[in-house]
Amino acid sequence: MESLFTVNKLLLTAIVITLIVWVLQETLGRLRRIDCVCKQPQIAARMGIDAGFPLWLRVLSFLMLASWLVLGWAVYVKRDGDFALILTALVLLCGAVSLADRFVFQRRRARLLGTVAVQQALASVKVEDNRNALHDWAETDYVAAEYAKSFFPVLLVVLVLRSFLFEPFKIPSASMVPTLQVHDFILVNKFAYGLRLPVLGTKIFPVRDPQRGDVMVFFPPNDSRYFIKRVIGLPDDTIRLENNVLFINGARMDQTFLRVDDQDKEQPPLDVMVENLQPLEHLIQYYAEPTRQSNYQTVVPKGHYFMMGDNRDNSSDSRFWGMVPEENVVGQAVYVWMHWGSWLSLPSFARNGVIE
Repeated sequence: MESLFTVNKLLLTAIVITLIVWVLQETLGRLRRIDCVCKQPQIAARMGIDAGFPLWLRVLSFLMLASWLVLGWAVYVKRDGDFALILTALVLLCGAVSLADRFVFQRRRARLLGTVAVQQALASVKVEDNRNALHDWAETDYVAAEYAKSFFPVLLVVLVLRSFLFEPFKIPSASMVPTLQVHDFILVNKFAYGLRLPVLGTKIFPVRDPQRGDVMVFFPPNDSRYFIKRVIGLPDDTIRLENNVLFINGARMDQTFLRVDDQDKEQPPLDVMVENLQPLEHLIQYYAEPTRQSNYQTVVPKGHYFMMGDNRDNSSDSRFWGMVPEENVVGQAVYVWMHWGSWLSLPSFARNGVIE
């Protein structure tokens, strides 16, 4: 039963239901409104929208609303779903409805309202305000078209900004401590490594390749969620980790002791170090006693990157699930703009700054 309620299937279902209901509204529902204007103009003027909203159309409209509510529930409760896919689908849906309404149904409404029968019916309504209200009601948008035309420009701008410029991202785990803390809100530069098509991820305009030391957002090869780690190994690099000391192509990356972090009394103390990736320096931390992930060796294949978290002993990274292919790159994490621990706390801006 679980496979029946995936977010992607619910999204497709909501879109199909919306298109079907909207077309029925603009065809059969619109004819019902026009018929009310012609045959019972006084009653239609008094009853307003209820006069042209039969039971079958109410049921369909409720079904359309319910499909989007179920989709929202699945995204919120299951914490699932590809936001880029949902946003792109909404833009395409709203765009299609807006264009079809502009070039097809708007002309049809004008043609229907221009018939002799409709004009005579409107003329029979003596009160000018009622006559104008009846005319407006007869040609007004149904809910699907009204929302689609209202949201389309906003969603399109969000899609462009999010896909090609900057995307906000919340740090979900401690894998990048001490550089990034859990609940940090950061900006990801989506054009740092080139422009990519939303959802498909196909690069359409290259800018530069990821550099060693970049903090990068990407999709790991074993997951559909965003991950954030530091670029350690470039294509063809030989990576060796000996007791948490990093060697790249045989060269030792020097570490300078900074402090001991023993704030968490339930965990062993952590050594906080400054690591020199030649020339970039950044903070890392690890347990004084080596762990099973403190030693590792590999060669990075072409078109791939070796990623590690700055919290070396508490990071699910390339040591566990392998290299990140170039097509899985999302962008470069560039700036911390807020830290917000929980809904019950106030946001903090003390950590704002460029990510190094």
